[in-house]
Formats: sequence, C-alpha cells, structure tokens
Amino acid sequence: MPGDEQIAPSVAPQDPLEILARQLLVEIGEDPEREGLRDTPARYARWWREFTQYAPGSTDTVFESSCSGDLVAVSGIHVWSLCEHHLLPFSCRVTIGYLPRGQVLGLSKFARIAHQHAHRLQSQEQFSQDVADDIEKLTGSPDVAVIGKGEHLCMAMRGIRTPATMTTAVWRGALQDSALRTELLTLTSESFRGAGF
Repeated sequence: MPGDEQIAPSVAPQDPLEILARQLLVEIGEDPEREGLRDTPARYARWWREFTQYAPGSTDTVFESSCSGDLVAVSGIHVWSLCEHHLLPFSCRVTIGYLPRGQVLGLSKFARIAHQHAHRLQSQEQFSQDVADDIEKLTGSPDVAVIGKGEHLCMAMRGIRTPATMTTAVWRGALQDSALRTELLTLTSESFRGAGF
C-alpha cells in the first residue's frame, strides 16, 4: 500500500575488521557514530589490509658478477613494522651487507626485501633474521649481515614511555669476522648518524 514503504535501516558493517574497530571504539568509551569517527572503522580495516597485503614487486633480480669477495653494503633503508606483542608500530633503519659469490642482487631489491618482511606482525629480531635468510637465498652467499636500529612505539607510548633505540644484528659466514664487521660498520656509519636514531 502507498505510504507503507519501509525505510531501510542503516546497514551495519559486515567486514570483520570494521566490526572489531567499531567494538574497540565502544569499549574505550567512544561513540563510533559521532562526527570524526563515523568512517574510522572502514579506514581502520582498509589500513590493516593495505599494510599486511603489501606487495613489494620483484625481489629476485640477480646479475652474474666477476667480483667475488668484495663487500657490498646498502644502508639507510627505512621501514615500518608492527610489534607482535602490542600491535603497535616500530620504525627501523636497516643496513644489509654481503660478500658476493658470483652473483649480485639488483640494488632496489634490498629495500624491496626489507619492506616485504616489514609488513607483518613480528619482533625486530625475527625481521632481521628473515631479511638475512632472503639475502642468503637470493645471492647464494652465506656471508650476510643485517643490522636494524628500531624505535618501538610499544616502549615510547606505553610502559616506561621513553623512546629508545633497539639494535639487532645478524652476522653470518665470513661476516662473523670482526675485521669485516668493522669494515661494514665503518662503511655504513653515516646512514645511522642523522637518521634520528
């Protein structure tokens, strides 16, 4: 009958991440329908998917090279990751070094590999190990080092509430030698000095 048209109720979010975000807002005493928060659950869900489903592009471009045994180092790679203990971000400045064994990795691939491993929940220690594993696998060289200097919001925003830098270092193969470690650290020390860490 005319006039019996029903007005459709507002549609509640069906996306599980939106539902979680909405519930989080309610649990901390916020009104998810107020101006400023109305679209937040959808943005939150979109961000989590965008961050965790990041695709870095090709990471396996290697070139044959006659220079074996000379140290290759790439520094100043900046990534963001997420602490698996508190779901809070950490920022990490990464240096990667290796001794080529007949093959060299394309320069952009170092940053791509670091970003590929950064976009997940983890510890900084695990991140450094995973990057080293990939560099070793792709280059065929067991002589790999990965150094990460990270600032964790789980320390700066909660608990002691003091920013501090955490350093992780993975030294493999010949790069366990103190002379080569020193050479790598000397070559890359500038990238850590003005980095805010």
